[in-house]
Amino acid sequence: MKLVVTIFGKDQVGIIANVSNILAAKKVNITSVNQNIVDGFFNMIMMAELTDSSVKLAEIQKELKEKGHEMNLEIKVQNQEIFNIMHNV
Repeated sequence: MKLVVTIFGKDQVGIIANVSNILAAKKVNITSVNQNIVDGFFNMIMMAELTDSSVKLAEIQKELKEKGHEMNLEIKVQNQEIFNIMHNV
């Protein structure tokens, strides 16, 4: 399953490391990263692929949401197909 991971919040040390470590532990391969920092705010979109079918999307979403809360960031994970449908008008 292909995933879209979005991260937004105040820039701080460890954002990429924390998110990528969680994804790696869940056997999610990051295939593309686009990030920028504007006026101290961090924004990133990752394209990724879940390679282990036994891992549930809801499990990844929960863990990254918790990490986001801990770091005061907004982290969302969506199935790429659903993301595409929602953003095609």
